[in-house]
Amino acid sequence: MMVTVTDFLRKKEKGEKIVILTAYDYLTAKIVDSAGVDGILVGDSLAMVVLGYPSTLQVTMDEMIHHTKAVVRGTQNALVIFDMPFLSYQTGKRDAVLNAGRALKEAGANAVKVEGGVEQAETIRAIVEAGIPVMGHVGLQPQSVNLYGGYRLRGKEEEERRRILEDAKAVEEAGAFAVVLEKVPSDLAKEITETLKIPTIGIGAGPYCDGQVLVFHDMVGLFKEFKPKFVKRYAELGEKAERAVKEFIEEVKSGKFPGPEHSY
Repeated sequence: MMVTVTDFLRKKEKGEKIVILTAYDYLTAKIVDSAGVDGILVGDSLAMVVLGYPSTLQVTMDEMIHHTKAVVRGTQNALVIFDMPFLSYQTGKRDAVLNAGRALKEAGANAVKVEGGVEQAETIRAIVEAGIPVMGHVGLQPQSVNLYGGYRLRGKEEEERRRILEDAKAVEEAGAFAVVLEKVPSDLAKEITETLKIPTIGIGAGPYCDGQVLVFHDMVGLFKEFKPKFVKRYAELGEKAERAVKEFIEEVKSGKFPGPEHSY
């Protein structure tokens, strides 16, 4: 049965953990959906993981829509969340609503994710009022990384901690159905989770959130260039794939492949 935003809220009420993974293509979506995740995030991390850009800032709406369409075709049960890319919503409420509408109408997503707290609250409200579910995102916000001076832990100092809590409250009050907490101390994530009625989804935010999200390619060891502390590698598929390719090269060069069993 298809997961909905109300299922996320119900899970928080019941104390059931929410599990989200990223996917950027049909095959990955089929894998994670069949495994039973609650949500699939078509993250703007698509920029680095799949498209080879240096950061998330370069990915466009059209690229996000293209990949989300593929994910939707591979998904039967999970909630598909479209990550709104840089400058798709920061330029005003009208742009935000139109672009969020494209995410649902053209790409087939079920919801969108928007980075920002207090400063994006009215934008989130406008998107929700247009009938589009919104997941918020506070703490470390990769689209604003140039303001932070890097991908550092947020919320260590008391003033910054207070601002992140206020951001999370603003996101909830604006009508979001959930909020991602990225790279914040565990005790701050715990305080936010206990304060909000909507579920918190952690990434680098410790064990007290209502759910967790990771980038699929990080979790299975496909993206070897990036291994932050908060990622657990459940497989090393990158190494296995490289070994398989090397074996294929050797067998082709030696004449071992294709053998009789692979020939007509």
